[in-house]
Amino acid sequence: MKKKEEPTLKLRERIKSKRPHFRRQEAWRYKRLSGRKEKWRKAEGIDSKMRVKKKGWPKSPEIGYRGPKKVRNLHPSGYEEVLVNNADDLDNVDPKSQVARIAHAVGAKKRVEISTRAEEKGIRILNPRTVKEAEEKMAEETEEEQEQEKEAKEVEEPTEHDEEEEGGGKET
Repeated sequence: MKKKEEPTLKLRERIKSKRPHFRRQEAWRYKRLSGRKEKWRKAEGIDSKMRVKKKGWPKSPEIGYRGPKKVRNLHPSGYEEVLVNNADDLDNVDPKSQVARIAHAVGAKKRVEISTRAEEKGIRILNPRTVKEAEEKMAEETEEEQEQEKEAKEVEEPTEHDEEEEGGGKET
């Protein structure tokens, strides 16, 4: 992050704190329009009070509510976010101006691989999970696989006793 961007980030936060929560027209009246799925939609009715911007009605988004151009689409830390799906995607990340966000669909094994590679390159990850738990799970899985391989080898390798039994059957 550049030192020049710090005041603009603070300005963006101040503008954001004064920005109203934009509500869809009459979302307070109908349950199906409000709640988690409440999305902004422009008021278009011919008699709409919101469209005419009457006093006492909810505010509509306007260009004046927009944030500073320099820091638009930046993370609050001041870095640009880059979505990472695998360890090779970290090659496209510049540690000085960008930070990585691991995609939602990435599993524990790949997440550990990505985080270790990011540490080597000095890249910050925005959504790290407890890597220790994932590493422990991976260690347990490798131990289980090694045990299964040992058991499989023991079953395949005949012992001296087994060879005598096999040889004894052929002599008769």
